[in-house]
Amino acid sequence: CASCGKKGDVICKECKDSFLLIDHNNVCPLCGRHVGKRILCGECMLIKRYFSEGYFGFIYENRLKEAIHTFKFKGRPEVGRYLVSLIAHNISILANKIDLIVPMPITEKRLKERGFNQSYIISWEISKIIHKPVADEALIKAKETNDQYLLSKEERKKNIRGAFAIKKPEIVNGRRILLVDDLYTTGSTASEASYVLNKAKPTSVIFFGLARTP
Repeated sequence: CASCGKKGDVICKECKDSFLLIDHNNVCPLCGRHVGKRILCGECMLIKRYFSEGYFGFIYENRLKEAIHTFKFKGRPEVGRYLVSLIAHNISILANKIDLIVPMPITEKRLKERGFNQSYIISWEISKIIHKPVADEALIKAKETNDQYLLSKEERKKNIRGAFAIKKPEIVNGRRILLVDDLYTTGSTASEASYVLNKAKPTSVIFFGLARTP
């Protein structure tokens, strides 16, 4: 098990049952923060987000956190595929909202370290559910950045600024984009990548995070 280490399934039933899913009817439609109904939270009223909606799978805590860590850092792409399959019903609502799926890019250095881009794995699983193409060549990581989870909120903004570039703007232009990442914390990475995507004049950018911090 990717969460507890027990032999058997990719994720055992006990761990799977402990995962907390995000109910989109009770959270902020941008950042996914729990507010009791689908209205903007106070922070999103004050901060400019460069994506029009946000959708999220799980709350990033306890055993789910361990599963994502195993997926991302221990070379277990099947764990990411399995996690996406658990929220297939929630993902299916995106089918009529988007035209193209864009994974959050990583640098060549990170790709060599991990062996795969975790957002690419998630994107392809989403593609199988909603039957929309993946454009992994549309957005690139233009510079190496420090790990966001080690930084403060202000440091994250500085760290990620200028990190992305549009490689093929013609792919994005006039399309409804789903930007996909594994984890949403403060929204700095999602906003910066969306800001860059918007330069290519898509119809819209929606963000999807497999998990978000509590």
